[in-house]
Amino acid sequence: MTNLLTVEVRYEQDVVMIRQRARQIAQALGFDAQDQTRIATAVSEIARNAFQYAGGGKVEFRVEGELPQSLRVCIRDQGSGIADLKTILDGQYKSKTGMGLGITGTKRLMDQFHITSTLGQGTEVLMGKTLPKSAPILTATRLAQILDELIMKSPQSPFEEIQQQNQELLRTLAELEKRQAELAQVNRELEDTNRGVVALYAELDEKAVSLQRANELKTRFLSNMSHEFRTPLNSIMSLSRLLLDRMDGELTPDQEKQVTFIRQSAEGLSELVNDLLDLAKVEAGKIVVHPNEFEVSDLFAALRGMLRPLLSDNSSISLVFEEPIGFPTLRTDEGKVGQILRNFISNALKYTEKGEVRIRAELHNNTVVFSVTDTGIGIAPEDTERIFEEFIQVNSYLQKRVKGTGLGLPLSRKLAELLGGSVSIKSSKGLGSTFFATIPIVYRSEIEPADEIDVPLQLDATRYPLLVVEDNPETLFIYEKYFAESIYQMIPARSLKQVKQAFQKFKPRAVLLDILLEEQNTWDLLSEMKANPSTREIPIIVITVIDNDKKALTLGADAFFVKPVERLSLIEKLNSLVRQAHLQKVLIVDDDPVFHYLLKQYLGDGKGAAPGENKFDLKIIEATSGIEGIRYAGLENPSCIFLDLVMPGMSGFEVLEQLKADPATTNIPVIIHTSKVLEPQERSLLVGKTVAILSKENLSREVATSLVREALLLAGLVLEAGEEDHV
Repeated sequence: MTNLLTVEVRYEQDVVMIRQRARQIAQALGFDAQDQTRIATAVSEIARNAFQYAGGGKVEFRVEGELPQSLRVCIRDQGSGIADLKTILDGQYKSKTGMGLGITGTKRLMDQFHITSTLGQGTEVLMGKTLPKSAPILTATRLAQILDELIMKSPQSPFEEIQQQNQELLRTLAELEKRQAELAQVNRELEDTNRGVVALYAELDEKAVSLQRANELKTRFLSNMSHEFRTPLNSIMSLSRLLLDRMDGELTPDQEKQVTFIRQSAEGLSELVNDLLDLAKVEAGKIVVHPNEFEVSDLFAALRGMLRPLLSDNSSISLVFEEPIGFPTLRTDEGKVGQILRNFISNALKYTEKGEVRIRAELHNNTVVFSVTDTGIGIAPEDTERIFEEFIQVNSYLQKRVKGTGLGLPLSRKLAELLGGSVSIKSSKGLGSTFFATIPIVYRSEIEPADEIDVPLQLDATRYPLLVVEDNPETLFIYEKYFAESIYQMIPARSLKQVKQAFQKFKPRAVLLDILLEEQNTWDLLSEMKANPSTREIPIIVITVIDNDKKALTLGADAFFVKPVERLSLIEKLNSLVRQAHLQKVLIVDDDPVFHYLLKQYLGDGKGAAPGENKFDLKIIEATSGIEGIRYAGLENPSCIFLDLVMPGMSGFEVLEQLKADPATTNIPVIIHTSKVLEPQERSLLVGKTVAILSKENLSREVATSLVREALLLAGLVLEAGEEDHV
C-alpha cells in the first residue's frame, strides 16, 4: 500500500480542489477520460457530504495490491453519523431536496464501495477502482514521479473547474448520442434477423409436420405388415418341420438339405419380423408395461435354463451367473427385463470364441444395474454408439458365421428407457465388452406420489448430517454446491412433513431453515424445536428473504442470514455453532521444511496477527514423514491434516489410505497440499477422501492465505467469530 495524497476538508472550496486532485491522480494512474470523470465525481460527492453533514473530514488517496493494482480512496469524518444508513443503501431514502442519490450513485460509479457509520462517532467511506489492464505496472519509481507531479500541479480556479466539468459533460453527451445511433442500427439489424428467423421457423415447422407424418406412416406400415408376414412364415416353418419329420415319407439327402435351408431362412426372417414389430410398438407408444414382483435370482435361473442350449455348439465358453445376494424384490416388467438380458447374452455368445460370459447384478441407489461381460472380440470406440442404431452390424471376421438382424440392441435400449432406465457399454477392441442395463427397482408409474424425505440408506459417518429446510430447487442446488466438498452432508426437506420424517430417521447436527415454504411458514417449527428438550441444543440458522432477524433470534434461532448468503460466511457460522469449545489442532505432514514454514505463515496471516503469530488460535503439529504423520494423527486426533503427496518412504496416497482405513482417524478431514501435477486417475483417488486440494505453486501471500482459509472452513474449523449473526 502506497499513500499518494491526504487532503483535509475544511472549507467548501476544498471540495472543488479534491475533485481536481482526484482527476489528476486518476489520469496519472492510466485511467481513461470516462473513468477519470467517474472517480472525480464519486470522490467529490462523498467529500461534499462530509463537509455538509459533519463540518469537514479527511480524504486519503492510495494505491494497493500487487496484480491487479487498484486506486483506493478513504474519506473519514467525525460527525454525528448516519442514522438511516440501511435505508439509504437500499435506495429508499429521500433527502429534503428530493434526491438522496449521493451515496447510492457513488456506489455505482466505483468497483468497490464500503461504508461504516457509528452514531456520535462519524462515518468512513472506502471506495476503490481497479487499474485498467492497459495501464503500466506502478513501480516505486513511477509512484514517486506521480507524487512529484501532484506537488508541482496547482489546483485550478473554480471557474476553470466549471469549464472542465462542462467539457466532460459534452463528451459524455456525445458518447451517449454515438451509442444511441449504434443501438438504433443494431435494432434495425435485429428486426431484419427476426423476420428471417420467423420465416425459417415456419419452414422448419412444415418439415417437422411432414417428418412426423412420414414416421407415423412408417410405424403403421411396420406394425401392420409384421402381422401380415407372421402367418405365411409360421406356415413355412410348420410345413418344413413336417417334411423334416418324414410325415409323408423319406427325403433324399439333397431334399433334406434344401428343406433345412428353407426352414433356417424362415426362422431368420421370423426373428427380423418379431424385432420390427416390437420396435414399431415402442415407437407408436402401443407397447404395454405389465409390472409384477419378482426376484433377481429367479430371473437368472430362468435365463440360465433358456440360454444354456446356445452353448452346445461351443464348449470352450462358460456361461456364469453370479448369485445375487441381499437384493430387494423388483416390481417392474419381468418379461421386458428378461428380453433385454437375452439380447445382451446372445450377442455375447455370438462374438465370443473362448473364455466366459458373466452376468451379474448390483444395487445402486434405487436401481439395479445388470451387466453382461464377455471375453470376445470387443468393439472399437468409434462403433460403441453405432451398434445401438437400427440394422447396424459391426464388420468382423465372425460376422459371416453368426446371424442377426441388427435390431436387438436398439430394441433393448428402447425397452430399458420404457421401464425408466438406460443401457450403456464399456468395450475395448480385442479385450471383450460389458453391456449394462440400469433398471429402477420399482417401475415409475407404480410409485404413488408421496411426501417422503430422501434420506440416504446409510449416513456418511465421516460427515455431519445437515438438515436443509428449503422448497426452492434453485436454492437447494446452490446449497449442494456449497457443501459438496465440506464436512457437512446435506439432506433436504421441502415441507414440514418431511422435517418430522427426518427427525424420526436421524438427528441432524444443525438445521438451515427457510421461513417461507410453499403455503407454509416455519416460525412455529422454530419455536417447537427450541422448546423441545431433545432438539433444543441443535443449532438453527434461519436463511430467508424476509429481513426479520429480531423475530428469528427472539424465537431461538442461533443465527440469521438474508438471501442470498455467501458460501464461506455460512460455513464459518456453521463451524462456530457445531464445533464450540473444541481445541483445534492442525497436523502438517510434509518432508519439506520450507513448506512447513510457509504454511505456518499462512495460518498466522491476517488482520490483527503479528508475523508468526497464530491468528486462528490453532495448535500446529508438524510431521516430516508419512509414518510420523500417521502416528501423530492417532495420538493427537487433530481437527484437520495438511498432507503432501510426494514424500520419501511412504507417499501421501499411502498415508491417506491408512488414515481412512483406521476407525480412529477416518473422520479427520484431510487437505492435500502438494506441488505434484495430478493426473485424472490420481485426482479420482482423492475424491470423497479429502475436503480440498491446494497447489504449492508460487502464489501471492494474499491468494495463498485465502485458499488455506477456505480449505480450513471446509474442514469444519472455527477460524474467528463473526462480528454479527445478522448478515
